[in-house]
Amino acid sequence: MKYKQIKWLILIIPTVTIALWEYLRHEFLLPYISMELGNYLSPILVFIVTLVFLRRLFSVLERMQKELRLEKARKAALIEREKLARELHDGIAQSLFLLSVKMNKFGRKNDLEHNPDFQKIRQTLQHVHEDTRQAITNLKFMPNEEPFSWTETVHQYVTSLKNQHLIDVDLHWRINEETLSPKEKIELFACIKEAVMNVIKHAKTHAIMIHAEEIDRGWICQIKDQGVGFTEEVLHSSKGYGLQIIKERARDMGWEYSLERIGNETIMTLKKEQK
Repeated sequence: MKYKQIKWLILIIPTVTIALWEYLRHEFLLPYISMELGNYLSPILVFIVTLVFLRRLFSVLERMQKELRLEKARKAALIEREKLARELHDGIAQSLFLLSVKMNKFGRKNDLEHNPDFQKIRQTLQHVHEDTRQAITNLKFMPNEEPFSWTETVHQYVTSLKNQHLIDVDLHWRINEETLSPKEKIELFACIKEAVMNVIKHAKTHAIMIHAEEIDRGWICQIKDQGVGFTEEVLHSSKGYGLQIIKERARDMGWEYSLERIGNETIMTLKKEQK
């Protein structure tokens, strides 16, 4: 039913109701119902019809207006997201790309290709550039409006890893949604992504294990791989840029952080215990 039709029905139904009532009352019910009683029954009858019919029409009208407002809000949000994506692409993304080109040229000119500090700076710049490009892509699409499930987000991330990097991910996730606060969900997911990318870039392996579960007074999350492992310097000092980010996030959140090599496995552990 269209919006205009609903408005006309809201206007016509009370008029038709009272006209029909008056006709029936004068033509058929006058010997049984006095004029005074009929005058009392008229507003009651209109009120009953209003409750039965017009109330439903008002509900439909309100729902249509709400949907219209939501659609306008979605359209306005999408326009703003596209505008922001365009500004990021034309500004920051292109500047980062130009900076990357100049840095590579500078490295070749000054024979810095094998310099560890230069490599770290170049990797950081590449990481920022990739994050910016991903942010631009995300801004071009409206987020899913279905009820948000953080656990489902973790599973979707694992699926994307398998498809994009052709890597086998063994996921065992047994932490309930309610166990983590919104900030903890964001920080833990960021740590997991950073740890996984470190494994993909440096561990030279095609298998990752992500195990997370609740413990007596909190939870524990471990990212394991059977790759080449880290050097002793990185393992004990966490000089790797990605590892340093994870360590600082864990410290800010009050989590325990550890990175160790046991046998042929490298194990990163994030743990929270209630005090």
